[in-house]
Amino acid sequence: MDIPIDVTKATLETDRLVLRAWQETDVNDFYEYASVEGVGEMAGWKHHDSIDVSKKILQSFIAEKNVFAIMNKGDNKVIGSLGLHRSWANDENKYAHLKVKEIGYVLSKAYWGKGLMPEAVTAVIRFCFDECNLDALTVGHFSSNNQSKRVIEKCGFTFVKQSEYYSKQLQLTFDDMKYILLNKANL
Repeated sequence: MDIPIDVTKATLETDRLVLRAWQETDVNDFYEYASVEGVGEMAGWKHHDSIDVSKKILQSFIAEKNVFAIMNKGDNKVIGSLGLHRSWANDENKYAHLKVKEIGYVLSKAYWGKGLMPEAVTAVIRFCFDECNLDALTVGHFSSNNQSKRVIEKCGFTFVKQSEYYSKQLQLTFDDMKYILLNKANL
């Protein structure tokens, strides 16, 4: 079952990161990483071709209240995002009774390969299970996205199924690998 989660009052801290609500002043950092070709495309969206696109999407993040900005403590830059969205598991009989959210994330290409995303995802798992009392989290990656696959595996998710995802923005169909992580304390 889908339940709303408002991240605007939550601040999660790890050794190297702060996850917090987005602010309008983050727009330049957002555009800096979202405008790099290949970053958004790994998640099914077109890289931003203007700061106006970034402003519009940033406003939706702020209004929807379900996406964390990922800030690097080393330079105080916003280097990515991690959102909590409606899950595919809500539509499956086996999981429909669970309080579940889908996580989606993106990280600046300049910070890839440093172990930052598993650090961020682990903090969000703790937040969702310990503070929001969710029963499960789901996540997915396109079959060609090996970086995301490694993050998902490091964070303990279990593969469930493969499906297809059509990206309207890119006008492409992707093989989408879907995973779940159950909150053993609740089940």
